Amino acid sequence: MPSAAAQHGELDQALAAAEAGQRLGPEQALCLLEQAELLTLGRLAHAARLRHNPESMVTYAVDRNINTTNVCTSGCRFCAFFRPPGDAEGYVLNREELGQKIDETLALGGTHILIQGGLHPEIGVKATCDTFRFIKQHHPIHIHGLSPPEVVHMAAVDGLSVSEALAHFKEAGLGSIPGGGAEILVDRVRGLIAPGKCGTDDWLAVMAEAHAQGLMTTATMMFGSLDTPAERIEHLERLRALQDQSLEAGQGNFTAFIPWTFQPDHTALSHLAPATAVEYLRMLAVGRLFLDNFPHVQASWVTQGAAIAQTALAFGADDLGTTMIEENVVAAAGVSFRLPREALVRLAEDLDYRAQQRDVFYNPV
Repeated sequence: MPSAAAQHGELDQALAAAEAGQRLGPEQALCLLEQAELLTLGRLAHAARLRHNPESMVTYAVDRNINTTNVCTSGCRFCAFFRPPGDAEGYVLNREELGQKIDETLALGGTHILIQGGLHPEIGVKATCDTFRFIKQHHPIHIHGLSPPEVVHMAAVDGLSVSEALAHFKEAGLGSIPGGGAEILVDRVRGLIAPGKCGTDDWLAVMAEAHAQGLMTTATMMFGSLDTPAERIEHLERLRALQDQSLEAGQGNFTAFIPWTFQPDHTALSHLAPATAVEYLRMLAVGRLFLDNFPHVQASWVTQGAAIAQTALAFGADDLGTTMIEENVVAAAGVSFRLPREALVRLAEDLDYRAQQRDVFYNPV
């Protein structure tokens, strides 16, 4: 165990590096996460945010999360939404239901839909491509869809490689990929909380191939379940390394980092205490400081509520996410924050930011 003086020296060095805008090492990031004074951490992260996005503007999107099915074989212990195959409460959306949801999204000014489902044992690449083609033929909307675990699963269902699956999805109308299913990119944690999902290397390989095929993606982190602070930093390390690789190759890349806290109610891990707002803000700030090659960091009002989401704008976040006309997974855990467009705008304007609607690529709408 380092002495108190040594620990203080390490913190001073980490703070100085962050103040100077230098690339942080993982040990420095962990030191900041565990030891830095909260408001100092927020100030440093906000300065980093201004280096990436100096304009006095906060962005947001209007979209809808559409879960095409809740049937899933993954058995994630943190999920209260899924139903196992054969369960009476399992569903698969039909074309009419899907079309109605998209029409409502368009009527509310939405620019894209987030399409995700579970790891359904009978839904593979071909069936999903048919769904994408139906959407693109009947609705002028961008498809931000699937997640790496879904891509791996669907490719296996139809006996295809990940590269082949992504090429088929892209041809059928997939426009970008969300960073779902990342949880914590450390296999010890994944084995405990998401035993049926692909491992860390496979998650990263899907994103690397998506980038190689020109698809932009986001990166997420769900923390506060059975992960340690060091494992959260390891997650950031893996993301930063892949972003370096994608940027160097001039390919698609990660547009944003989106962290949120595990919501334990109604899950198999309901005995765990949820992460606090302070833990969330600390993780958000360190994410902004460490991921120096990510253009945007998104606040999570869905799990934190309006007040903490607004505070996040002083802790490194420059984006308020989306209005989420529909959201099912977090709601299944008993968290039901709702913010219409007007409320998101007010959160930004109350801090003297200009609120700007964006599309999935962060272009102004």
